[in-house]
Parts: sequence; structure tokens; C-alpha cells
Amino acid sequence: MTTTQQILDELNHIPSEGINPTSEHIDLMTTTEALQCINQQDSLVTNAVAQAIPEIAQAVNAAVVCLNQGGRLVYIGAGTSGRLGILDAVECRPTFSVPSNVVVGIIAGGETALVNAVEGAEDDISAAQQDLENIQFNQQDMLIGIAASGRTPYVIGALNYAKSINAATACIVCNPNAPLIEIADIGICANVGPEVLTGSTRMKSGTAQKLILNMISTTSMIQLGKTYKNLMVDVNATNQKLVARAIRIVMQATDCEKQVAMDALSIANNSAKLAILKILTNSDVTTCENLLAGNGGFLRKALDAV
Repeated sequence: MTTTQQILDELNHIPSEGINPTSEHIDLMTTTEALQCINQQDSLVTNAVAQAIPEIAQAVNAAVVCLNQGGRLVYIGAGTSGRLGILDAVECRPTFSVPSNVVVGIIAGGETALVNAVEGAEDDISAAQQDLENIQFNQQDMLIGIAASGRTPYVIGALNYAKSINAATACIVCNPNAPLIEIADIGICANVGPEVLTGSTRMKSGTAQKLILNMISTTSMIQLGKTYKNLMVDVNATNQKLVARAIRIVMQATDCEKQVAMDALSIANNSAKLAILKILTNSDVTTCENLLAGNGGFLRKALDAV
């Protein structure tokens, strides 16, 4: 069991736990000065993420292989990291019309931990294996462990289990000396430096993690044919806003009138991708479905094949 002294020693070597000289006197600043300080520090995050693009690309490529083979992309983390993973997973469903079990988020402590702190959950190294077994995690799946410090026992346990069954693994950390980097197949590190509030990794570290998760899921879905140009042609129109967005997407892609888009969507069972293909090729829905199926679901390839 890790002692308090060992944890203190570890924290001394984690950049996000250092004292930030820029904000050392933030308690004496005016509201505007404090906000400017936070904003200036936030501006450093995108460059830190940019430095990790080669590793992010590796993670995307691995995820695409996994998803193409029928596997799942699973995020796992504790606290802020776990919540960010779940957020990204949940948003993939309406944005790209993927089933709820394709991109999955797991947080230490379960659903309760989404809105409440679950004491000790992140320190339970064995709970992660149980949580993964509960979703029948297997070697076809890919696991991405998220932890700003890169030393969270729960996430370490998760990656070790995934490695033991030969599943693909990656990690997203903000500590270049993170133990998780040594465990994962792909180690993504955005070294954002010390936080404005020392150790408050919900700030710059959390922002970096959110950016990276956006990049991984979005680019993976692009590589799977879920977009046409930069349009979300696989949007799942499950509410009024998304229905309106689907209509707008069809109009933008085909330069047609609103009623034409609405009629095509009605015939295409609200599939923007099918509606666009129908309008641009003047084909029936069955022909369009076959065109898409024959081109891996890629709308641009289907159009090129006509």
C-alpha cells in the first residue's frame, strides 16, 4: 500500500502540482486581473496539446482499427478525468449515430461519482478490473486511461488488466514522468505546467484532456465515414434541434430548398446521409443504401462511384 510520504514524493515531481509563479498572488488580484491570469494560462494549453499530436494520431489510428473490427472505444478515469471521458462518450451517440455501447465511459465509483465525490474510489486498483469485466471488455476493444497525474491507481489497474488480455491501450496524462505512459501502448502527454490553483487539475489539465478526447473521437468518426466535408451527416435527429440541424445539413450539402430537404429526409427515414445522396444522385432510397453499403458508409466515396 502506498504511504502518504510516497504520495508526497510523487507529487513533488508532477508539473501540475508545482507552484505557478504567475498566479502566486492571485488572492491579491482584482476580479479582472484574476480572470486575465486564468485566461493567459489557459492559452498555453493548445500548444501543449499540439506537441502531442503524433501520439494522438497513433491513438486515433488504433481506435479506427478497433472500431472497424467491431470493438469498442472505452475511456476510464477517476474524478474530473472520468467525467470528461463519459461526456465525450455520451456526445458521440447523437453526433455520429453510434450505438450507446460503441464509445463507452467508465468512472471510478460508478454513476454516483458523476455528481458526488466517492471517497477512495480512485485508490481502488482492483475495482477497475471488475468495472471492465462488468461491460465484458475484451481484446477486440481499446482502452484509453485518463489521469492528469498519470499515477491514479484505479486507472493503472485498468490499463494493466487491458494489457493482460492483449487489448489495445492508450493514456492521456499531463505528467511526462507518468507511470501510465510506461504501461500504455500509446502515451499521450500534454504537459500544461503548474495550474493556476496548485494541483487543481480540473483547470488546464482538464481542458487539455477535453481537447484531446474531442480530437480522438471526432477524427476517429471522420475516418469511419461519419462526415461529408465538415458536415455531421450521421447526426441522430432525436429532438427538435437535431431535426432542424439535419434539415440544414441536407440543405448545405445539396444547396436545395428547405422543403426538398424535408421531403428527402422523410423518405430516407431521417438519415441526412441518405437524403443527401438521394438528392445529389436523383436515385431511390434502396439504390442509395446499396451505394453507401458498397462504399463503407462514406458519402463522398458513394458519390464518386456514381
